[in-house]
Amino acid sequence: MSFRLTWMLTVLKNAGLKVAEVDGWQDRGAGNQDVGPTMGVICHHTAGQRNGNMPSLHTLIHGRSDLSGPLAQLGLARDGTYYLVAAGRCNHAGKGEWEGITSGNTNFIGIEAENTGERDDTPWPDIQIAAYHHGVAAILKHIGRGPAFCCGHREYALPKGRKDDPDFDMVQFRAAVKAILDGTTPPLVPIPASSPSGRKTLRRGMVDPSVKILQAKIGVSPDGDFGPATEAAVREFQRNHGIAPDGIVGPKTWQVLDTVRIS
Repeated sequence: MSFRLTWMLTVLKNAGLKVAEVDGWQDRGAGNQDVGPTMGVICHHTAGQRNGNMPSLHTLIHGRSDLSGPLAQLGLARDGTYYLVAAGRCNHAGKGEWEGITSGNTNFIGIEAENTGERDDTPWPDIQIAAYHHGVAAILKHIGRGPAFCCGHREYALPKGRKDDPDFDMVQFRAAVKAILDGTTPPLVPIPASSPSGRKTLRRGMVDPSVKILQAKIGVSPDGDFGPATEAAVREFQRNHGIAPDGIVGPKTWQVLDTVRIS
């Protein structure tokens, strides 16, 4: 039997967000338990690897040696994709309190966004932050709560200082969520399928002759297959050129790549 939070799929998709379903997520919950009524959202970052789109996904599903999974209902990848991990209870909150609510694992949805939490992983990709804002807003709108019912793990956790995630300003985050709920922030605009120069937007999983051109420019063996090594090289190229490292080769990245000569 499916758990309570299966509505997340429709709510996130209707908000214009990219959603990927992890096999079995509808029936997954820590200790095979369901959640209670949803009262808010707790924001986290994974403290996972620097490279890759969602390298912490396996850990979110299965847990760690010191804590059984699932560790969050949602994983937010660097390219703005929401991974549906579990529709039931998750071990993401621990001891804490926010807005008088102390049952974090039971009454809050946990979102683990892929980021190391270190200086080597800033700035966060614009597409990931936008997805974070819009995803939280969509959830809060569905449950009939305002932005005050979104908190960072570091704000919820007790004793104070027990957690330090996420590493961005939660006051500004809630302001951005409020603007979406109030309708003053426009809906998400998808990355265009091609750049003004006619270059295709490329991302992991694509097999295309344009990928060979990309690979030659970033020093990866040009086989035309946009795999993990290509994605890692793209992120490094983006970081080195002041572009949000989302691993997607859209118009901004192509504009810089087109200045690179292939030796």
